[in-house]
Amino acid sequence: MLPVSVLERAAAEMTDYQGSGMSVMEMSHRSKVYDAIIKKAEADLRTLMQIPDNYKVLLLQGGASTQFAAVPLNLIGKTGKADYIVSGQFSKKAYQEAKKYGDVRLIASGEDTNFAKIPEITRDDIRPDASYVHICYNNTIFGTKFNYIPDTGDIPLVADMSSCILSEPVDVTKFGVIYAGAQKNMAPAGLTVVIIREDLMGNALPCTPTMLDYKVQAEGESMYNTPPCYAIYVAGLVYEWLLSTGGLAARKEINEKKAALLYDYLDSQSFYKAGADASCRSLMNVTFVTGDEELDKKFCAEAAKVGLISLKGHRSVGGMRASIYNAMPVEGVEALVEFMKKFAAENA
Repeated sequence: MLPVSVLERAAAEMTDYQGSGMSVMEMSHRSKVYDAIIKKAEADLRTLMQIPDNYKVLLLQGGASTQFAAVPLNLIGKTGKADYIVSGQFSKKAYQEAKKYGDVRLIASGEDTNFAKIPEITRDDIRPDASYVHICYNNTIFGTKFNYIPDTGDIPLVADMSSCILSEPVDVTKFGVIYAGAQKNMAPAGLTVVIIREDLMGNALPCTPTMLDYKVQAEGESMYNTPPCYAIYVAGLVYEWLLSTGGLAARKEINEKKAALLYDYLDSQSFYKAGADASCRSLMNVTFVTGDEELDKKFCAEAAKVGLISLKGHRSVGGMRASIYNAMPVEGVEALVEFMKKFAAENA
């Protein structure tokens, strides 16, 4: 979901961006007009996340799934080893991809709880010669989020933040690399943001494709080839919106309020069951079931009739999933809770 004000501005500028006589979709990425767009987008993201000067911001193509390969290709060469924590489907895919490029070890997994809980680790679980440790910070499918930042000491921590980036403040200095597909909380699909500490670049494996080499992309200022121009433009509008509405601290407060509305209701009754353990619930993705597959299907169908759409859970787990990303207003969550109460009363 994108903020209405962002959609309206993008619509108003669709055929003529600020007097340029053309749409952002049409202009050259090498033009002065577009150069200003991409540079402002990066500057605003840096302001929002308080990204230190010794980190590069890369605005790339390929989705977070491409980063499952790019991360080991760029980082594992230091020692040939990397440690992974698997807390859901996407971190599992990242782990499986990384195994192609070196000695990659699974140090913790939540699979034994069907990923209802985030596995906990200590520094002792990490190999002292690991090149990096990888986590997925928020798990869309299972509705969980890391409730702690793993202590990795001097070993760089890499985090996939695709589904929670910009939902709350994050101390960037705790991570060596943060990457995120934009389509959950920032922009249309097509853009992937990579935030990387400068000292971690320049050690890519010899087999690394040029397009996946962070150093090449940094030296090209995210323009080694044509970037996803329109998605970057919309992301820039979203960054402006976030800055104008109080930044990430204010956004966290709103997101916690939205999530509490849903979780408090789920915990107060017995018709629905929350999917994630209370210790590690996501602010962005709330999963729940009735315990009856046919009833779950009926729930989604009837919800859609009253304008509550995209509530079907991921095909691998079923049930329901309410994704309450930044642009979802509190009123949307309130409407969902009211529908849930009504549906429970009629189907108990």
